[in-house]
This record gives sequence, structure tokens and C-alpha cells, in this order.
Amino acid sequence: MVLKDEMLARLRRTFDLNLYEVKIWVALLSRGVSTAGELSNMAGVPRSRTYDVLESLERRGFIVLKLGKPIQYIAIPPQDVVERAKKNVKEHAEQKVGNLEQLKVGDMIKNLDGLYKKGINFIDSTELSGALKGRNNIYSHLESLMKNAKSSITIATSEDGLANQVEAMKNILESAKKKGVQVKIVAPLTPKNAESAKKLKSVAEIRNVNDIDSRFTVIDGKQAVLFVLNDKELHPNYDIGVWLNSQPISNALSHMFDHMWDHLQKK
Repeated sequence: MVLKDEMLARLRRTFDLNLYEVKIWVALLSRGVSTAGELSNMAGVPRSRTYDVLESLERRGFIVLKLGKPIQYIAIPPQDVVERAKKNVKEHAEQKVGNLEQLKVGDMIKNLDGLYKKGINFIDSTELSGALKGRNNIYSHLESLMKNAKSSITIATSEDGLANQVEAMKNILESAKKKGVQVKIVAPLTPKNAESAKKLKSVAEIRNVNDIDSRFTVIDGKQAVLFVLNDKELHPNYDIGVWLNSQPISNALSHMFDHMWDHLQKK
């Protein structure tokens, strides 16, 4: 069985393998047991690289070295490989998280904070604005702003945005509410996002709006994030946001929001 290039590329991404590794692994799967020379010929991988590749696959639990001579390699059932790969990813992620947690309380983060605070003092606050690319990056930045909210969070969003953006931030909005931050949301409320709206009622006051499809968030009337594109049929990776650390603009958006809010029916 010969796998197409697309399948090989998918295997590389899924299992984090290089091209030689995935070729040798697939070749061994098709044979069950084989020598390095046979696998080199089958996979089209240089003999000089084959042993390194096999050692790497063995170390990661994809294959097993067969006892005896000639030296041969045994393929592991793919289902077992998946479970081993999951375990390895989890262990690696936990180790990374542990390292990051240690970094938070160590001298390194203090030094980095010192550099940041020293540099930020030379920057006009109006210059602390920027473009955010990709929905995940926009949401992450919004989460950081919301965590530091003191008095208010106002959110105008779309039908899909209520389900995607706001529900994803439910925990942060809940924490903000516990600190006394007032959370208001306007969005088109439809059967499609009714469940999301229901979940959010415990952390925010929500009102229905039908005639706009804008997406923006204002924090304390001082900072704002605006979504530039319409999110209908837009891939999340291509979403674009603009972060504005500008009190005049944020105030203007807040006044516009309040005017709209006062004319909308409470849900």
C-alpha cells in the first residue's frame, strides 16, 4: 500500500515527524518486521540516515528493536502508537507548564518585568496600540485586558461572536463580576446562540440588537479592541483586531454603546 503525499504530510503534522521518519515508519508498518537496509530501499531514505531515523522512532515508541541477528525492527500497532504519542505530548506539555510556572516566581521574570517597565516609561500611552492577527491572538489579548478591568466591560458582538468569543471568556467575565466589574453585552439573539446567551446571563446583562453586526469591546472606558472584518464565513486565522489604548476613542465607543443600550430591550 502506497500512501499519497497528502497522507504523509498529515502524518508528519499529527505525529511531529520529519519526512525521513514518516517514510521509514510507513515502510515498516507495511512489512511488520524489516532490516534497516530493506527499509532504506523501500522508503527511498539514504542508508546513512536510516539508522538515526530508526533510533529516533525507537526512542519515541513507534518501533521496537528485535532481539537477535540480523538486526531487525518490529512495527508497533498504530493504535498503540497513538496512545504513546498522546502520553508523550501530555508529559511534554506538563513539563513545559511546570517550567513556565517556575518562571513566574523566579528571578528571570523579575528581570524581564524590570526591562519592560523601564522601557514602557519612555513610551507615550497613546502609542500603546496595535494590530492583532488571528482570532486566538485577539481573544488572548482581550482576556488580558479583562483580567485587569476595574469598573466596566462592554461588549458588542455578532450572532456567532456571542457563541465563540464571549462564551469562551465566561470564566474571566465571571471573575470580573465577582470583583464588582459591570459587564454588558449587546448582540443579535437568535435560536442559534440562545444556549450561549443563557449561560452568560449569570455573569452579564445581555440585550438584543438586530440592526448592527459590529464587534468591539471597551474596558473601563480606557482601552478598546475592535474587530475589523465581518465574521460570517471568515476563517478564524484571518480575523483582524485593532487594540486602542486611547481614552478619547474608548470613551466615544462607550457613549455610543450606552446610547444603544438605553434603547434596547433587556433579555
